[in-house]
Amino acid sequence: MESPTPTPPPPSSSSSASAVHPGIAPISYLLGTWRGQGEGGFPTINSFSYIEELHFSHHSSKPVIAYSQKTWKLHSGEPMHSESGYWRPRPDGTIEVVIAQSTGLVEVLKGNYDAEEKVIRLQSELVGNASEVEKITRVFQLIGGDLSYVVQMATNATSLQPHLKASLKKL
Repeated sequence: MESPTPTPPPPSSSSSASAVHPGIAPISYLLGTWRGQGEGGFPTINSFSYIEELHFSHHSSKPVIAYSQKTWKLHSGEPMHSESGYWRPRPDGTIEVVIAQSTGLVEVLKGNYDAEEKVIRLQSELVGNASEVEKITRVFQLIGGDLSYVVQMATNATSLQPHLKASLKKL
């Protein structure tokens, strides 16, 4: 006799404060959907503006946050970029992040978070499938209820330089 296929549990409400795993509590302010406007540029490309949406979710049984991001051209609404990954804060104030971009580039980042100041600083340990990108840093900070970030990048032809910045409001 075949055993029945197990049914997965229903999805949990990922932004419910009562369902937050203790391991992600210090950065649980990220949970939910954020939307806003950003600007980008780099010495080798033209400057541009975009609309962005970030989504952070988790299941209360796991000390990890799932992350997804999408951007659209500011004036036309045409899709630009997307990425997804996982954020894993550690009790000692460090954090590990993995991100896969729609371009095929992957990032393994490590850094730290300050739960009081609500700031997360990340630096790439590995940038994979990138012929030119050598280093990426990302700094996220909650300022007056808005989530702001700055991304810097270094390539084989440039030192670490500002690349992206945005300010997002929680939906």
